[in-house]
Amino acid sequence: MPPDRQKLIRQLFDEYIEMYASRDKRLIDRFSHNFSGYAGSSEVLVQERDEWIKVTLQDFAQVPGRIRIELLDLCLQDLSEDVVATTAFFHIHLPQENTLFARETARLMLVFCREGQAWKITHSGISIPFGYACDGEVYPLTGLNLHSQKLEALVEERTCALEALNNKLQALSNTDGLTGIANRRHFDAVLAQEWARGQRSGTPLAVIMLDVDVFKHFNDHYGHLAGDGCLQALARTLAHTTGRRVGELAARFGGEEFVVLLPRTGPEAALEIAHQIQNELRALALPHEGAPFGIVTVSLGVASTVPQRDKAPDTLVQLADEALYRAKQSGRNCVQQASG
Repeated sequence: MPPDRQKLIRQLFDEYIEMYASRDKRLIDRFSHNFSGYAGSSEVLVQERDEWIKVTLQDFAQVPGRIRIELLDLCLQDLSEDVVATTAFFHIHLPQENTLFARETARLMLVFCREGQAWKITHSGISIPFGYACDGEVYPLTGLNLHSQKLEALVEERTCALEALNNKLQALSNTDGLTGIANRRHFDAVLAQEWARGQRSGTPLAVIMLDVDVFKHFNDHYGHLAGDGCLQALARTLAHTTGRRVGELAARFGGEEFVVLLPRTGPEAALEIAHQIQNELRALALPHEGAPFGIVTVSLGVASTVPQRDKAPDTLVQLADEALYRAKQSGRNCVQQASG
Protein backbone atom coordinates (compact mmCIF):
# COMPACT_ATOMS: atom_id res chain seq x y z
CA MET A 1 0.00 0.00 0.00
CA PRO A 2 1.46 3.39 -0.97
CA PRO A 3 2.44 5.52 2.06
CA ASP A 4 0.08 8.35 1.09
CA ARG A 5 -2.89 5.96 0.97
CA GLN A 6 -1.89 4.42 4.29
CA LYS A 7 -1.65 7.89 5.81
CA LEU A 8 -5.08 8.79 4.42
CA ILE A 9 -6.77 5.69 5.83
CA ARG A 10 -5.17 6.14 9.23
CA GLN A 11 -6.23 9.80 9.28
CA LEU A 12 -9.83 8.87 8.49
CA PHE A 13 -9.80 6.30 11.29
CA ASP A 14 -8.19 8.66 13.83
CA GLU A 15 -10.68 11.43 13.05
CA TYR A 16 -13.58 9.01 13.54
CA ILE A 17 -12.20 7.70 16.86
CA GLU A 18 -11.55 11.18 18.22
CA MET A 19 -15.05 12.44 17.35
CA TYR A 20 -16.66 9.27 18.69
CA ALA A 21 -14.61 9.23 21.91
CA SER A 22 -15.29 12.92 22.61
CA ARG A 23 -18.99 12.43 21.83
CA ASP A 24 -18.80 15.06 19.10
CA LYS A 25 -22.17 15.29 17.33
CA ARG A 26 -20.45 16.58 14.19
CA LEU A 27 -19.69 12.92 13.55
CA ILE A 28 -23.23 12.67 12.15
CA ASP A 29 -22.20 14.78 9.18
CA ARG A 30 -19.66 12.10 8.23
CA PHE A 31 -22.31 9.42 7.62
CA SER A 32 -23.06 8.54 4.00
CA HIS A 33 -26.64 8.50 2.71
CA ASN A 34 -25.87 5.00 1.51
CA PHE A 35 -25.22 3.67 5.03
CA SER A 36 -25.44 0.34 6.86
CA GLY A 37 -24.20 -0.81 10.24
CA TYR A 38 -24.79 -2.47 13.59
CA ALA A 39 -23.94 -1.10 17.01
CA GLY A 40 -22.86 -2.12 20.47
CA SER A 41 -24.36 -5.30 21.86
CA SER A 42 -27.13 -5.29 19.23
CA GLU A 43 -27.41 -7.71 16.34
CA VAL A 44 -29.86 -5.50 14.43
CA LEU A 45 -28.59 -4.31 11.04
CA VAL A 46 -29.31 -0.63 10.41
CA GLN A 47 -29.75 0.23 6.72
CA GLU A 48 -30.81 3.87 6.85
CA ARG A 49 -28.71 6.91 7.66
CA ASP A 50 -31.43 8.52 9.80
CA GLU A 51 -31.74 5.37 11.87
CA TRP A 52 -27.98 5.30 12.41
CA ILE A 53 -28.03 8.93 13.48
CA LYS A 54 -30.67 7.96 16.03
CA VAL A 55 -28.46 5.13 17.29
CA THR A 56 -25.45 7.48 17.53
CA LEU A 57 -27.36 10.15 19.46
CA GLN A 58 -28.72 7.42 21.73
CA ASP A 59 -25.14 6.26 22.30
CA PHE A 60 -23.97 9.80 23.15
CA ALA A 61 -26.95 10.35 25.47
CA GLN A 62 -26.40 7.09 27.32
CA VAL A 63 -22.70 7.83 27.93
CA PRO A 64 -22.29 11.62 27.63
CA GLY A 65 -18.78 11.83 29.05
CA ARG A 66 -15.64 11.22 27.03
CA ILE A 67 -14.66 7.57 26.67
CA ARG A 68 -11.13 6.25 26.25
CA ILE A 69 -10.26 3.89 23.43
CA GLU A 70 -7.33 1.60 24.17
CA LEU A 71 -6.25 0.45 20.72
CA LEU A 72 -4.92 -3.10 20.56
CA ASP A 73 -4.62 -3.72 16.84
CA LEU A 74 -5.53 -1.95 13.61
CA CYS A 75 -5.78 -3.25 10.06
CA LEU A 76 -5.91 -0.78 7.13
CA GLN A 77 -7.38 -1.86 3.78
CA ASP A 78 -7.21 0.00 0.46
CA LEU A 79 -10.12 -1.62 -1.41
CA SER A 80 -10.35 0.71 -4.40
CA GLU A 81 -9.61 4.27 -5.40
CA ASP A 82 -12.84 5.43 -3.71
CA VAL A 83 -13.29 2.81 -0.96
CA VAL A 84 -11.07 2.09 2.06
CA ALA A 85 -11.68 0.18 5.27
CA THR A 86 -10.29 -0.28 8.77
CA THR A 87 -10.72 -3.05 11.32
CA ALA A 88 -9.72 -2.21 14.88
CA PHE A 89 -9.59 -4.20 18.11
CA PHE A 90 -9.61 -2.25 21.36
CA HIS A 91 -10.75 -1.94 24.96
CA ILE A 92 -13.39 0.63 25.86
CA HIS A 93 -12.97 2.57 29.10
CA LEU A 94 -16.18 4.35 30.05
CA PRO A 95 -16.25 7.47 32.29
CA GLN A 96 -17.55 5.30 35.12
CA GLU A 97 -14.95 2.55 34.84
CA ASN A 98 -16.27 -0.99 34.84
CA THR A 99 -13.40 -3.47 35.10
CA LEU A 100 -15.43 -6.34 33.75
CA PHE A 101 -16.43 -4.37 30.67
CA ALA A 102 -13.05 -2.69 30.14
CA ARG A 103 -11.21 -5.96 29.73
CA GLU A 104 -13.55 -7.17 26.99
CA THR A 105 -12.15 -6.77 23.45
CA ALA A 106 -14.37 -4.80 21.09
CA ARG A 107 -14.10 -4.90 17.31
CA LEU A 108 -14.90 -2.00 15.00
CA MET A 109 -15.09 -2.19 11.23
CA LEU A 110 -15.38 1.05 9.29
CA VAL A 111 -15.83 1.46 5.53
CA PHE A 112 -15.17 4.87 4.03
CA CYS A 113 -16.41 5.87 0.58
CA ARG A 114 -15.37 9.00 -1.33
CA GLU A 115 -18.41 11.02 -2.32
CA GLY A 116 -17.37 14.01 -4.38
CA GLN A 117 -14.51 15.72 -2.54
CA ALA A 118 -15.32 14.21 0.92
CA TRP A 119 -14.85 10.82 2.48
CA LYS A 120 -18.02 9.50 4.09
CA ILE A 121 -18.64 6.58 6.44
CA THR A 122 -20.72 4.08 4.53
CA HIS A 123 -20.53 1.23 7.05
CA SER A 124 -19.85 0.99 10.77
CA GLY A 125 -20.02 -2.25 12.69
CA ILE A 126 -18.96 -2.42 16.32
CA SER A 127 -19.13 -5.65 18.27
CA ILE A 128 -18.98 -5.67 22.07
CA PRO A 129 -18.92 -9.31 23.21
CA PHE A 130 -20.74 -8.85 26.48
CA GLY A 131 -24.33 -10.00 26.32
CA TYR A 132 -27.10 -7.87 24.87
CA ALA A 133 -28.07 -4.32 25.64
CA CYS A 134 -31.52 -3.60 27.00
CA ASP A 135 -34.01 -1.53 25.05
CA GLY A 136 -32.80 2.05 24.75
CA GLU A 137 -29.14 1.08 25.23
CA VAL A 138 -26.14 0.86 22.96
CA TYR A 139 -23.78 -0.23 25.72
CA PRO A 140 -25.17 -2.99 27.98
CA LEU A 141 -24.83 -0.80 31.09
CA THR A 142 -27.95 -2.13 32.82
CA GLY A 143 -26.63 -5.65 32.60
CA LEU A 144 -23.16 -4.55 33.66
CA ASN A 145 -24.49 -2.65 36.68
CA LEU A 146 -26.63 -5.61 37.67
CA HIS A 147 -23.65 -7.93 37.28
CA SER A 148 -21.48 -5.55 39.34
CA GLN A 149 -24.11 -5.41 42.09
CA LYS A 150 -24.31 -9.21 42.18
CA LEU A 151 -20.52 -9.41 42.21
CA GLU A 152 -20.25 -6.86 45.02
CA ALA A 153 -22.89 -8.73 47.03
CA LEU A 154 -21.04 -11.99 46.46
CA VAL A 155 -17.71 -10.42 47.47
CA GLU A 156 -19.29 -8.96 50.60
CA GLU A 157 -20.87 -12.33 51.42
CA ARG A 158 -17.59 -14.16 50.90
CA THR A 159 -15.69 -11.51 52.87
CA CYS A 160 -18.07 -11.82 55.82
CA ALA A 161 -17.86 -15.60 55.66
CA LEU A 162 -14.06 -15.46 55.53
CA GLU A 163 -13.97 -12.99 58.43
CA ALA A 164 -16.26 -15.26 60.48
CA LEU A 165 -14.07 -18.25 59.63
CA ASN A 166 -10.91 -16.35 60.55
CA ASN A 167 -12.49 -15.29 63.85
CA LYS A 168 -13.47 -18.89 64.50
CA LEU A 169 -9.98 -20.13 63.68
CA GLN A 170 -8.48 -17.40 65.86
CA ALA A 171 -10.75 -18.41 68.72
CA LEU A 172 -9.84 -22.07 68.24
CA SER A 173 -6.14 -21.24 68.20
CA ASN A 174 -6.56 -19.40 71.52
CA THR A 175 -8.77 -21.99 73.19
CA ASP A 176 -7.88 -25.15 75.08
CA GLY A 177 -9.63 -28.00 73.29
CA LEU A 178 -10.57 -29.93 76.42
CA THR A 179 -11.73 -27.24 78.84
CA GLY A 180 -12.96 -24.50 76.49
CA ILE A 181 -11.05 -21.75 78.31
CA ALA A 182 -7.91 -19.95 77.08
CA ASN A 183 -4.80 -21.95 76.32
CA ARG A 184 -1.18 -21.25 77.26
CA ARG A 185 -0.54 -19.44 73.97
CA HIS A 186 -3.37 -16.99 74.54
CA PHE A 187 -2.42 -16.48 78.18
CA ASP A 188 1.15 -15.56 77.23
CA ALA A 189 -0.11 -13.00 74.70
CA VAL A 190 -2.55 -11.36 77.13
CA LEU A 191 0.05 -11.40 79.91
CA ALA A 192 2.45 -9.44 77.68
CA GLN A 193 -0.28 -6.91 76.86
CA GLU A 194 -1.30 -6.41 80.48
CA TRP A 195 2.33 -6.21 81.60
CA ALA A 196 2.90 -3.35 79.15
CA ARG A 197 -0.35 -1.68 80.26
CA GLY A 198 0.69 -1.97 83.90
CA GLN A 199 4.03 -0.32 83.11
CA ARG A 200 2.29 2.64 81.55
CA SER A 201 -0.34 3.07 84.25
CA GLY A 202 1.70 2.02 87.27
CA THR A 203 -1.05 -0.36 88.40
CA PRO A 204 -0.46 -3.84 89.86
CA LEU A 205 -0.87 -7.10 87.99
CA ALA A 206 -1.58 -10.40 89.74
CA VAL A 207 -1.32 -14.07 88.76
CA ILE A 208 -2.79 -17.13 90.48
CA MET A 209 -1.27 -20.51 89.65
CA LEU A 210 -3.15 -23.64 90.74
CA ASP A 211 -3.30 -27.35 90.06
CA VAL A 212 -5.42 -30.28 91.15
CA ASP A 213 -4.07 -32.12 94.20
CA VAL A 214 -2.87 -35.70 93.54
CA PHE A 215 -4.47 -35.66 90.11
CA LYS A 216 -2.50 -38.68 88.88
CA HIS A 217 -4.19 -40.79 91.54
CA PHE A 218 -7.56 -39.41 90.41
CA ASN A 219 -6.86 -40.46 86.80
CA ASP A 220 -5.56 -43.87 87.81
CA HIS A 221 -8.55 -44.58 90.06
CA TYR A 222 -11.47 -43.05 88.13
CA GLY A 223 -10.12 -43.22 84.59
CA HIS A 224 -9.06 -40.59 82.09
CA LEU A 225 -12.61 -39.68 81.04
CA ALA A 226 -13.41 -38.81 84.64
CA GLY A 227 -10.12 -36.93 84.80
CA ASP A 228 -11.15 -34.86 81.80
CA GLY A 229 -14.49 -34.14 83.48
CA CYS A 230 -12.66 -32.99 86.61
CA LEU A 231 -10.51 -30.53 84.64
CA GLN A 232 -13.59 -29.25 82.83
CA ALA A 233 -15.38 -28.65 86.14
CA LEU A 234 -12.38 -26.71 87.43
CA ALA A 235 -12.28 -24.65 84.22
CA ARG A 236 -15.97 -23.76 84.63
CA THR A 237 -15.29 -22.67 88.20
CA LEU A 238 -12.44 -20.42 87.07
CA ALA A 239 -14.51 -18.94 84.25
CA HIS A 240 -17.31 -18.21 86.72
CA THR A 241 -14.94 -16.58 89.21
CA THR A 242 -12.96 -14.44 86.74
CA GLY A 243 -13.63 -12.48 83.57
CA ARG A 244 -15.71 -9.75 85.17
CA ARG A 245 -13.17 -7.04 84.36
CA VAL A 246 -11.29 -6.21 81.17
CA GLY A 247 -8.14 -8.26 80.88
CA GLU A 248 -9.07 -10.91 83.47
CA LEU A 249 -8.34 -14.32 82.06
CA ALA A 250 -8.45 -17.94 83.17
CA ALA A 251 -6.34 -20.39 81.17
CA ARG A 252 -5.17 -23.96 81.18
CA PHE A 253 -1.42 -23.75 81.65
CA GLY A 254 -0.73 -27.41 80.98
CA GLY A 255 -1.89 -30.80 82.25
CA GLU A 256 -3.82 -30.25 85.50
CA GLU A 257 -2.25 -26.82 86.04
CA PHE A 258 -4.27 -23.63 85.51
CA VAL A 259 -3.50 -19.92 85.72
CA VAL A 260 -5.56 -16.80 86.36
CA LEU A 261 -4.50 -13.31 85.22
CA LEU A 262 -5.84 -10.35 87.21
CA PRO A 263 -5.00 -6.82 85.96
CA ARG A 264 -5.16 -3.88 88.39
CA THR A 265 -5.20 -6.31 91.31
CA GLY A 266 -3.02 -5.96 94.39
CA PRO A 267 -1.87 -8.76 96.76
CA GLU A 268 -4.85 -8.63 99.14
CA ALA A 269 -7.49 -8.70 96.37
CA ALA A 270 -5.66 -11.48 94.53
CA LEU A 271 -5.46 -13.55 97.72
CA GLU A 272 -9.21 -13.08 98.25
CA ILE A 273 -9.97 -14.29 94.73
CA ALA A 274 -7.73 -17.34 95.24
CA HIS A 275 -9.68 -18.29 98.38
CA GLN A 276 -12.92 -17.78 96.48
CA ILE A 277 -11.76 -20.21 93.77
CA GLN A 278 -10.74 -22.71 96.46
CA ASN A 279 -14.10 -22.48 98.21
CA GLU A 280 -16.17 -22.74 95.02
CA LEU A 281 -14.31 -25.89 93.98
CA ARG A 282 -14.80 -27.39 97.44
CA ALA A 283 -18.51 -26.68 97.16
CA LEU A 284 -18.68 -28.92 94.09
CA ALA A 285 -17.60 -31.82 96.31
CA LEU A 286 -16.22 -33.87 93.43
CA PRO A 287 -15.36 -37.32 94.87
CA HIS A 288 -11.63 -38.08 95.14
CA GLU A 289 -10.85 -40.89 97.53
CA GLY A 290 -7.10 -40.32 97.18
CA ALA A 291 -7.34 -36.74 98.50
CA PRO A 292 -7.12 -35.87 102.23
CA PHE A 293 -10.75 -34.64 102.38
CA GLY A 294 -12.19 -37.20 99.99
CA ILE A 295 -13.04 -34.54 97.40
CA VAL A 296 -11.16 -32.76 94.64
CA THR A 297 -9.07 -29.88 95.98
CA VAL A 298 -6.48 -27.53 94.52
CA SER A 299 -3.29 -25.88 95.67
CA LEU A 300 -2.84 -22.22 94.74
CA GLY A 301 0.05 -19.79 94.48
CA VAL A 302 -0.55 -16.03 94.32
CA ALA A 303 1.77 -13.26 93.16
CA SER A 304 1.18 -9.56 92.51
CA THR A 305 3.52 -6.80 91.41
CA VAL A 306 3.63 -3.48 89.59
CA PRO A 307 5.23 -4.28 86.20
CA GLN A 308 8.67 -2.79 85.66
CA ARG A 309 10.52 -2.20 82.40
CA ASP A 310 13.62 -4.03 83.62
CA LYS A 311 11.67 -7.25 84.29
CA ALA A 312 9.99 -9.72 81.96
CA PRO A 313 6.31 -10.75 82.31
CA ASP A 314 7.22 -14.36 83.09
CA THR A 315 8.90 -13.25 86.33
CA LEU A 316 5.40 -12.79 87.76
CA VAL A 317 4.43 -16.30 86.64
CA GLN A 318 7.59 -17.66 88.21
CA LEU A 319 6.76 -16.00 91.56
CA ALA A 320 3.25 -17.50 91.48
CA ASP A 321 4.66 -20.90 90.55
CA GLU A 322 7.09 -20.77 93.48
CA ALA A 323 4.18 -19.91 95.80
CA LEU A 324 2.23 -22.86 94.34
CA TYR A 325 5.17 -25.16 95.10
CA ARG A 326 5.14 -24.01 98.72
CA ALA A 327 1.39 -24.71 98.88
CA LYS A 328 2.02 -28.28 97.77
CA GLN A 329 4.85 -28.65 100.26
CA SER A 330 2.56 -27.35 103.00
CA GLY A 331 0.14 -30.25 102.60
CA ARG A 332 -1.87 -29.13 99.55
CA ASN A 333 -5.43 -27.76 99.56
CA CYS A 334 -4.15 -24.32 100.58
CA VAL A 335 -3.15 -20.91 99.27
CA GLN A 336 0.34 -19.48 99.47
CA GLN A 337 1.31 -15.94 98.54
CA ALA A 338 4.63 -14.84 97.03
CA SER A 339 6.74 -12.72 99.35
CA GLY A 340 8.12 -9.34 98.46
